[in-house]
Amino acid sequence: MTLPLHRSFIGEMIAHAQEDAPNECCGIIAGEDGRAVKLFRAKNAEASPWRYSVEPKDLFRIFRETEENGWSFLAIYHSHTASEAYPSPTDVRLAFWPEAYYVLVSLQDAGRPVVRAFRILDGEITEEEIAVA
Repeated sequence: MTLPLHRSFIGEMIAHAQEDAPNECCGIIAGEDGRAVKLFRAKNAEASPWRYSVEPKDLFRIFRETEENGWSFLAIYHSHTASEAYPSPTDVRLAFWPEAYYVLVSLQDAGRPVVRAFRILDGEITEEEIAVA
């Protein structure tokens, strides 16, 4: 499967990752009919360079707005500040949204951020293509 994302969403995720560094950032992209419609930045409740969890108040706010608009959680994104854009064992263990893409932004090479998308289902990781619009 392919995750279609507008260039502005990719830029926004990279900017968020850079602004929150050295801690990981996190957020959610809402979708409708498989198309990204809104990016929600969220606070990382862990405030950590190695872990993330979406602040519960942010998760509630985002979930409520997506429900009100008939959207779904198309993608959940977060950054890796010192490692590659690939799900860690912790990321896999905490992947609670099987229908969503998991997008990782790596700042391992600060001058060349890398953005990759994955599906995580029953502990199995599958990389998915990002179609930049």
